[in-house]
Amino acid sequence: MAYSYEPHHFEDFEPGQEFVSVGRTVTESDFVMHSALSGDWTELHTNKEYAAEQDFDERIAHGPMTFVHATGFVYRTGIVERTAYAFLGMNYMDLPEPVHIGDTISLEIVVDEKKEIGDRDDVGLVVLDTEMTNQDGTVVFQGDMKFLIKTKQ
Repeated sequence: MAYSYEPHHFEDFEPGQEFVSVGRTVTESDFVMHSALSGDWTELHTNKEYAAEQDFDERIAHGPMTFVHATGFVYRTGIVERTAYAFLGMNYMDLPEPVHIGDTISLEIVVDEKKEIGDRDDVGLVVLDTEMTNQDGTVVFQGDMKFLIKTKQ
């Protein structure tokens, strides 16, 4: 499957269509930057000694950071570049396993739904079902993302 895509307008999306992002390795800097931006300095994410005594034996990524990586992967594919009108939220989001420093993650995307919006002809609803895995194929994020996508007009 290709890893570089052209921007897609509403008309270009079809249910069942699949996309795969490139991968990226999560770094110490990701943890620090997320903590600084969010103000979440919880020790499970930032204190190596404390985290070593917890269930995961080491620091794990913030859940919201994992979500942010997932949205970033959607944009990084290029499919919504300059065509995303709005991100409307999600119907569900699961974080079944943690992300660790050194994990290489990537995202698989499947178009779940495509729907015209009443009296609007400039945008349509596209729901993307997503699954992020690490280098071992372990699922670390799942969720659907609802976007208003511009039409070709």
